[in-house]
Amino acid sequence: MQLPAQAAKEDPQVPQTLDAAAVRTWCSLALDALGRDREEIDAINVYPVADGDTGTNLYLTVESAAQAVEAVFDAHATGTSVPDLPDTVRAMAHGALIGARGNSGTILAQLLRGMAEVLGEDAAESGDEDGAAAAAEGGGDHLARALRRAAELAREAVAHPVEGTILTVASAAAAAAARTPGDGGGGDGAAYGDGAAVHAAYAGARVALAATPGQLAVLGRAGVVDAGGRGLLAVLAALVEAVTGDAPSPVAPGARPHELPAVVESCDADDSPVGPAFEVIYLLETDETGITRLRRRLDALGDSLVVVGGDGLWNVHVHVDDAGAAVEAGVEAGRPYRIRITHFGAAAGHQRERAQRAVVAVVPGEGLAGLCAEAGATTVLARPGEPPASGELVDAIRRAHAHEVVLLPNDAELRHTAAAAAEQARAEGIRVALIPTRAAVQGIAALAVHEPDRRFDEDVVAMTSAAGATRYAELAVAERQSWTMAGICQAGDLLGLIDGDVAVIGTDLAATAETVLDRMLSAGGELVTLVLGQDVPDTLAERLERYVRDGHLAVDTVVYRGGRQSVPLLIGVE
Repeated sequence: MQLPAQAAKEDPQVPQTLDAAAVRTWCSLALDALGRDREEIDAINVYPVADGDTGTNLYLTVESAAQAVEAVFDAHATGTSVPDLPDTVRAMAHGALIGARGNSGTILAQLLRGMAEVLGEDAAESGDEDGAAAAAEGGGDHLARALRRAAELAREAVAHPVEGTILTVASAAAAAAARTPGDGGGGDGAAYGDGAAVHAAYAGARVALAATPGQLAVLGRAGVVDAGGRGLLAVLAALVEAVTGDAPSPVAPGARPHELPAVVESCDADDSPVGPAFEVIYLLETDETGITRLRRRLDALGDSLVVVGGDGLWNVHVHVDDAGAAVEAGVEAGRPYRIRITHFGAAAGHQRERAQRAVVAVVPGEGLAGLCAEAGATTVLARPGEPPASGELVDAIRRAHAHEVVLLPNDAELRHTAAAAAEQARAEGIRVALIPTRAAVQGIAALAVHEPDRRFDEDVVAMTSAAGATRYAELAVAERQSWTMAGICQAGDLLGLIDGDVAVIGTDLAATAETVLDRMLSAGGELVTLVLGQDVPDTLAERLERYVRDGHLAVDTVVYRGGRQSVPLLIGVE
């Protein structure tokens, strides 16, 4: 995504301020900088997990922020007005919140939220359309306060803050900006507007970043600076250029600032303990009370807990061994969506190499997300009425961090979206095979026969064969009266759909399910898979298991809990 870069050199005696146009330019420059630096930042990522994706996560977070800012400017494109500073910084923060990726990306989103709080309030209180007049009068004071608020909010969001990380770099930047002339300390820095403050913030962050290997043992042993802090330095350098037109000298690749490069290929297994197996991220709609309970629950389940946001919308990030429990905690607290579960691999203490092969699966409920993640798949949750966009699928393919990816859309209506995502990933050099699974039970069957040690083509053929040999059905509730292949249904009737077509109309869930099973098993079968929705009692599974066992002696049954999904029951017959 290319955004307009509008920074220009300015006379040092002319007030240099962060207005709406400068925020737009900042996002563009930060995105460009992280695009250039993300592979380097990925390579030095050894804390909290050496999974080699911090640079990519920061890039995706800023990309979402930049897109939100562009949307604000596009809304004013047909008129004579331009966006004001409050609208622009709030859009930037909201975009970062909903698009935050990984530990550092989530913290960056909270930093931007803190800045938006102060900058938006200052501009509104000034009575000036973009806040420029207030900024000129106050020098860099409002920006220094914005950076201070950002650092405070970020620390509050992290369950157990650690020094030598992006938090340390953010705090140092805020402290340095507060020491500039014109900050209320009697200096004459007002003539320099925000320019002096951003230069000081960048210089303070650069010094703090250089010191991180001495603060965090794992960094010192690896001979690298903190990857999240390195990414924040790139974002601050972009802020300097957006406000002043001056591009700070770049930091040497892989090096501590002001020092010789010291890049590490990997860390010894003894350098850090093996951590949790999964990273779980989701957006959550809930109130402050729900978030307080969620923090306690997730803090007991895992580590690297970061919860950012506010005003009813939060971004939750945690590392756990039980991905399903982390998602269930979100369900109990409110409404989670855009759930992303990533498997770190067997050794979290190692620098993560790109895997040879991975599977990306779209799933209709939290329970299946946890099940597929435990089987090694990277998952994308499809909420009822909220199918994932192609960009979400591309993001999941990138997160899988593999040379070869098998994509399972698990929904007939996602075939075009999945095909577009596969094409985009191929353009980025990833070999992608799209298996046109039309239901989650077909995806489960395909994942069950997946063998990453096989040749890619052979694995794809085996998975495709398993999916194709699985008939699928679902029991759904009719929303209105309508004609179907099985007759006329009324609103509230239960519809038994087999391979996408309505085959049975009923009023009782168990009886309708039994009829569907009879029709599916009449053509034979060896295994029945039942996926129960959140509100379906276990007694239904027990009844259906008995029904299959009594009527079809050679057929086995497996039962999974799907969590909150669009239909009460999914059925597969292999």
